[in-house]
Amino acid sequence: MAYATTNPYTGETLQTFPEATDQEVQTAITEAYDAFKAWRHVSFAERAKVMSAAASILRRDVDRFARLLTTEMGKLYSEAKLETELSAEIFDYYASNAEELLKPEKLSVADPKEGDAVLVHQPQGVLLAIEPWNFPYYQIARIIAPQLSAGNTVLLKHASNVPQCAAAFDALMQEAGLPHGAFRNLYTARNHTEMILNDPRVCGVALTGSEGAGAVVAAIAGKALKKATMELGGSDAFIVLDDADLEKTAKWAVFGRHWNAGQVCVSSKRLIVVDGVYDRFVDLYKKGVAALKAGDPMDPSTTLAPMSSQRAVDDLRQQVEDAKKHGAMVEVIGAPVPNDGAFFQPLLMTNLHEQNEARHWEFFGPVTQLYRAKDEADAIRIANDSPFGLGGSVFTKDTQRGVKVAEQIETGMVFVNHPTMVKADLPFGGVARSGYGRELIGLGIKEFVNHKLIDVVDIDAPF
Repeated sequence: MAYATTNPYTGETLQTFPEATDQEVQTAITEAYDAFKAWRHVSFAERAKVMSAAASILRRDVDRFARLLTTEMGKLYSEAKLETELSAEIFDYYASNAEELLKPEKLSVADPKEGDAVLVHQPQGVLLAIEPWNFPYYQIARIIAPQLSAGNTVLLKHASNVPQCAAAFDALMQEAGLPHGAFRNLYTARNHTEMILNDPRVCGVALTGSEGAGAVVAAIAGKALKKATMELGGSDAFIVLDDADLEKTAKWAVFGRHWNAGQVCVSSKRLIVVDGVYDRFVDLYKKGVAALKAGDPMDPSTTLAPMSSQRAVDDLRQQVEDAKKHGAMVEVIGAPVPNDGAFFQPLLMTNLHEQNEARHWEFFGPVTQLYRAKDEADAIRIANDSPFGLGGSVFTKDTQRGVKVAEQIETGMVFVNHPTMVKADLPFGGVARSGYGRELIGLGIKEFVNHKLIDVVDIDAPF
């Protein structure tokens, strides 16, 4: 079966799910569009009640939701509870702010004869959401909370290894009072993406995933003349300047690279350290990684989770071997990880010189790329020597200096003195090979609405 729950810690396949049939997909599109025709006219206040109810249910049943995250993709239980709460916060955000974010905007025109011009923001139809496994709830919440609040309806194609998390959110929205068909989880087959996007009732697609998946889906959407947003890979730079607080910075680097077992698009994948503090920082970083404890993700003492699957481990291991062939030097850091389960031994990778193409790869797991920069300017150069442009961070005691450096980093997000973070009230998205479009806040809710001009003009006004 394509969709299956396999516990990464035990390796046990717990449940499998059949792929949807063509008829089931067609029925879901029809029901989603029928729901849209009514939902688009529901008041913001009534939609907000559903969003608030979803948030309340997530908090009420946080242990059940979190346990499912840990079972399906190996996330630390403590991190799973935080993800569940973050998802609730996103629902709360749009319950409180959707109406204000989408209120009509009166335009200031150059000549009164141009009329009384207003920009209104109206929902467009059914949206396809294609989401990854690394944050099974957060990824859903950050698309359905704004889009449902705007009056659109959503069909979900989730990752094949988190089918129960996808089903749990389907049930969540039903319990929250969302009308039948307005949000539907589908275990779609590969050919169903094109079927869905070619349907005239579907207005677009939001994808979070790999570059490869993004390129395929963006091509289908483009051919169908459908709007798409793409949140793809990342290889965030973590710049350490010569005046940084090294002890605190090293702790953030350990966390930034290893939370969620390093399987985060905005993980601190490339540590770029200026020469003057390089040796001291690397020593502190290695000690910090050595303190991580790999083990049962349900155990509160565990600080390094297994990866999402054995396949993910095998693919990352092969990628490391390929990097070595290009000249990369690899050092084992940290305590040994268990032999059983989908664990990956933390590694430190250096010698990523300008002729080594591995410097441009994204390592989705606990592999740290380390660079020695001559100075601040060289650190900026190294940071921008990447096909990706998602997030990044700069560490310095001089925050004004940090902001000036951040302005020169070519990404969608840069944080000073903190790894790239995800919050309900901060925008998310990148540039270059990291995709296009934004999610969350007002930017996210406006991605799939029609920004319609309505202009009341005097009938006798000149053309």
